[in-house]
Amino acid sequence: MRISFLAKLVLSLTILFPVAASALELSARAAYVIDYDSGTVLLSKNSETPLPPASMSKLMTLLMTFEALEDGRLTLDQKLPVSEKAMSYGGSTMFLNTTDRVRVEDLLRGVVVLSGNDACVVLAEALSPDGTEAGFARMMTERARQIGMKNSTFVNSNGWPAEGQLMSMQDLVILAERLIREFPQYYSLFSEQEYLFDGRAPANSRNRNPLLALGIGADGLKTGYTSDAGYGLVGSAVQGDRRVIFALGGLGSVADRASESEKVVNWAFRQFMKRNLVDAGVVLGEADVWMGSQDSVGLVAAEDIEVLLSVPIAENLNARVEYEGPVQAPVQAGQTLGELVIPRAGLSEVRVPLVAQNSVEGAGFLPRLLMSAEVLMRNLNEDSPDN
Repeated sequence: MRISFLAKLVLSLTILFPVAASALELSARAAYVIDYDSGTVLLSKNSETPLPPASMSKLMTLLMTFEALEDGRLTLDQKLPVSEKAMSYGGSTMFLNTTDRVRVEDLLRGVVVLSGNDACVVLAEALSPDGTEAGFARMMTERARQIGMKNSTFVNSNGWPAEGQLMSMQDLVILAERLIREFPQYYSLFSEQEYLFDGRAPANSRNRNPLLALGIGADGLKTGYTSDAGYGLVGSAVQGDRRVIFALGGLGSVADRASESEKVVNWAFRQFMKRNLVDAGVVLGEADVWMGSQDSVGLVAAEDIEVLLSVPIAENLNARVEYEGPVQAPVQAGQTLGELVIPRAGLSEVRVPLVAQNSVEGAGFLPRLLMSAEVLMRNLNEDSPDN
């Protein structure tokens, strides 16, 4: 690996050059796509615009239910009553009635697989501070802000058309990422393709996610549709050692939702790949050391550097090493001293911490005295008027 000095405090490293992936053309009104492990944004289209989310907002109800299960406010076997309000909702339902007491686990499947509006309200009323769906919706909005969903506001638990029920595609991806990362014990629910609840809804027993049966690694999460929102989908898929998460909104038909969702998954895996650029311990540059037993110290990565890049990949990208120096001795091996900055065509740059290759002790009294005298003389010479 060739290293050249560009400046006293900046080094250049020849590694691999990513050619920008072709922009993906989508008819969706808004879209957001990320690489799960790195958090790299692969595509963003109107991603921060608040839009009617339809049933995709049920993911927020699921998150809050999972949190309640984790802290003991609910159990999977607990049976919850069904109110008149819950039974009154139309659209996709579990066909619950007020004589029912339904297990939380059944309600979760009812929300995920059947998109049950009634099931959402049963869970909402059980967790609401005042026992109402409206009270739970206020909790949803507050919790959304706490986890970084800055463009989401809720007035109900299920996405039924209502003024003020809004989410952005970016917020939906933030929410999906949290569900995947924080609740793996429940995430398998999202890949279930059929759920028959008590034989009540044979016409509403299939998961509407069009990607689950395609064999492309899709394992979640939620579709949505209203006349105002159009057709949307929050999806995730795994291929090899990579996962992608995406949200699409404002599509014109069921067919559009299916084709564009599949297109996003294929594009995200085919146009981007992880590459190991640098092995741990390889010296990428040297930092000057002040008042040390040696004049410089090697800068290395503490771990192998693996980066997501666009494909196809050519050669000769000038990454750079940055540090503030000279570094004051003593220096400890493994001490963070700088960063490797890796630009990526069409993607955000990556900054990787670099650490000292070895320890550098402080210089003895006499060397420190000589160094100080040398600096003093240099400064005096620089300040002297020209002869």
